[in-house]
Amino acid sequence: MTSIRENTNQFLSPDKRVSKLLDSRPKNDKETLEALKELSTFFTDNTLNCRRSLRSIIEKRSLLINDEFLSAFREVKSTLDNIYADVSSMNSSIQTMTNRLQNTKTQTLTLIDRLTTLQNENKRFSMNHEIVEIFISKFQLSRQEISILHGQTRDEPITEEFFNVLNRLQAIHSSCRIFMQSGYQTLGLDVMQRMTLLQEAALERLYKWTQNQCRHIENENSLTLIIKAMCKLQHRPVLFKYIIDEYCTTRRSVIVDAFIDALTLRTKDKGSSINPIEMRADDPTRYVGDMLAWLHQAIPVEKENIMSLLKACDVTEISDQVTNAIGNITEGLCYPLKSRIEHILAVEAPATVLYSVMSLIRYYLGVLTIVIPNSMLVDNLNELLQLSEKSFNSRLTLETRSALGERAEPPGQELAPAASVNRLLTLLNDVLSVALIVTGEDREKDIQKIVSFVIDPLLQEINETAARLPAIDMAVYLLNCLYKISSTLSLYEYMDQRLERLQAQSDAQMDTLTSELASSLVANLNLGPIYTILQGKEQGPLSLISGMDSTNLKEFANKLESFLLMPDAFLLPQISLLQNSNNRSTALKRSFQVIGAIYKQLYEALHDPKNLYQSPNSIFTRTPASLLEKLLNY
Repeated sequence: MTSIRENTNQFLSPDKRVSKLLDSRPKNDKETLEALKELSTFFTDNTLNCRRSLRSIIEKRSLLINDEFLSAFREVKSTLDNIYADVSSMNSSIQTMTNRLQNTKTQTLTLIDRLTTLQNENKRFSMNHEIVEIFISKFQLSRQEISILHGQTRDEPITEEFFNVLNRLQAIHSSCRIFMQSGYQTLGLDVMQRMTLLQEAALERLYKWTQNQCRHIENENSLTLIIKAMCKLQHRPVLFKYIIDEYCTTRRSVIVDAFIDALTLRTKDKGSSINPIEMRADDPTRYVGDMLAWLHQAIPVEKENIMSLLKACDVTEISDQVTNAIGNITEGLCYPLKSRIEHILAVEAPATVLYSVMSLIRYYLGVLTIVIPNSMLVDNLNELLQLSEKSFNSRLTLETRSALGERAEPPGQELAPAASVNRLLTLLNDVLSVALIVTGEDREKDIQKIVSFVIDPLLQEINETAARLPAIDMAVYLLNCLYKISSTLSLYEYMDQRLERLQAQSDAQMDTLTSELASSLVANLNLGPIYTILQGKEQGPLSLISGMDSTNLKEFANKLESFLLMPDAFLLPQISLLQNSNNRSTALKRSFQVIGAIYKQLYEALHDPKNLYQSPNSIFTRTPASLLEKLLNY
């Protein structure tokens, strides 16, 4: 730029140059200032020579600068050429790469599509893999779980983990049914078969372990696991039954040993010592009662034990098995119990003792029948009950015959019941006193049966004895005996029909006694001929008939007055032997009513004008009513 200006200024005049220089205002022209500043670097001396040579200096300097610029530009050009060559090479490479990229892009589209397809398949396979893993975790057992089910060794004990795995296995087995219902029959069936095999193997191992544990059931540490095991085995009826049988075998041995110990050894209960039951063998009632009471106490304990063992099971499905199991456990008690009771019944014990034993057997039979129906123990108790009834009946019959004696005893003094009557009634009281203590449905039947065993032979002997007596003595003796029997029976229940029959017999004898007494009074008062005439059908006045005249009637009236003053002189002596005052009063009342009825008939005939009696009031001073009142007040 400076050289151009210098070339321009050389053609201008000095004045113009100065003017132009001034007009240009160099202070405001940066280029001018820069040029002057550069000039000051090499134009140091302001001499004439220097000013003359300034142009050449400037031109040389400009040339030098141009040379330097040219040299520098040459390097730039060389560099640019190199860059151009590089760019051209790069362009060629890029073009080649572009072509290749285009070709690759074309080729990669298919690969990308394939890759996308593979990625989708990978996602699907990953999802399937997760589903399979979840399925395996839900529907398959791990190796550790299978190891827990099978056990490391043959004798490895069952633990809580075993039941957790078994529960999971059974849950998987149940879930397979849902698979099969959802349309996955093949998968569900395969898994179910696998689980079934594992379950059967696990239950087989559980069965063997439980069977072994039942032999040592007293170990409370394993009781919880046994309860769970019984719950699992409940759905395998055969295995479940085998376990119950094994348990019953163990408990049967234990309870038999305990019963034998209670019979023969001294035991302790709550700090107190209990004598063996055999020590009370001399008291059959207590002996049998203690044995049966021991059973009554032990059997509910066994039921409680087995119910505790099966408390996790469905009780409604195993109620019969529980009952059978208790019956199975108690089978071992049958022989020691039956042999001892049979020995008691074989000994000649009193009827009261045998009845007590029979009542005890019947009572405990009823109690145990509720707990263990249709069991061997109940069957044995039924047999013992029949045997005890037979023994009691035989013994009571024997004691009744013994009390009656070989021959019928004659009446006691004053027609009192014979000694055999008192002995039998005492026997009856003793037996019935025991029967009153007994409660139950058979009480009435027993009492009726006991009374029949004693009273029927007694009445038969009384009738045989009375048949050999005169009529009046027979009636009094029978009334005394029947009164004694009725008095005894009236103390007990269920005797209404029996007392009615005895009362009917007493009424029959009372009729006989009344008839005999009335006949005796009629004879002692000479009323026989008079009564015959009054009952006859003779025609004409009674005063004209022989025996009915006033003189005879006055004699009868005097004798009647004597009877009223001293009745005992005219009565039969047997009347005073009646032990029942009511019977005596009834007999006298009925007899007096007969006399009163005859007297009334005679009194009316005496006052009848057609019979032509003179002054009838002077013959009979008493009216029939006053006479009857006087007699009944005796």
